[in-house]
Amino acid sequence: MMQGNSAVIRSWITRTLVEPGFRWIKNPAAMSPGWLEKPERIAALAMLTVVGLLVYSIIQRQVRLYLRTHDQQLPGNKGETATPTAAVVLALFAQVALGQRWIGDQEVAQVYGLQPSHRLICDALGLDSSWYEVPSAHKNSRFCQTP
Repeated sequence: MMQGNSAVIRSWITRTLVEPGFRWIKNPAAMSPGWLEKPERIAALAMLTVVGLLVYSIIQRQVRLYLRTHDQQLPGNKGETATPTAAVVLALFAQVALGQRWIGDQEVAQVYGLQPSHRLICDALGLDSSWYEVPSAHKNSRFCQTP
């Protein structure tokens, strides 16, 4: 009986890992009733929600694991943290932008807002951070990178 009780308690405690992912569904504007008239669409939305929450959870888990094993921290809501939520991790990238424009016959591209924490997150997720680098040479083009 005791093992059964401890399994129930463990299950109850771990619900806090899953439930926050569904918080956005409680927003009345999150789903349009007109679009969800058909059962196939409801099933599709449910599947996309589950896949999205899975990706969200994996991002959070991988970043936290990497930060812990490499003794690193990221900017969080209240200062530096080694246990950021996926929302915090994704929000850090909101300031990163690529601006491209043509001046005469030359394309000018600039990456804005890229910080070392962005490269750290890319490393944690196994992503190639060169996505955020402007090519060093481009035919008839001029590129630069700014912080």
